[in-house]
Amino acid sequence: MNSHKDLKVWQKGIELVKSIYEITQLFPANEQFGLVSQMRRAAVSIPSNIAEGSGRNSDKELIHFLYIVLGSASELETQIIISKELGFLKVQNSDQLQELVFEIIKMTSSLIKSIKTRDEKI
Repeated sequence: MNSHKDLKVWQKGIELVKSIYEITQLFPANEQFGLVSQMRRAAVSIPSNIAEGSGRNSDKELIHFLYIVLGSASELETQIIISKELGFLKVQNSDQLQELVFEIIKMTSSLIKSIKTRDEKI
């Protein structure tokens, strides 16, 4: 791997961040320091932890950061559901965001499994 930017999961993470920032601009002003802030931090955490883990010198550390990615993605998924339930997100937008989060979770889980399998062969 040349760079974290080559990873499709990192690219999807950037796409997710942009989508979260765009959609949360429509949330009520009184949520800017509440749900909006939490959603944006969780979203930014996803590609950021992929980048940090990729910049480390060991697979063990990379896997550690990828598990943080899974946690942030699950946190964001919950916040998306809450936003829909509170009427801040339309069902269609919620579904699209949840689909993207689920795709990132699957890709991250596959990457963890691939690294672990590769390490077992060495």
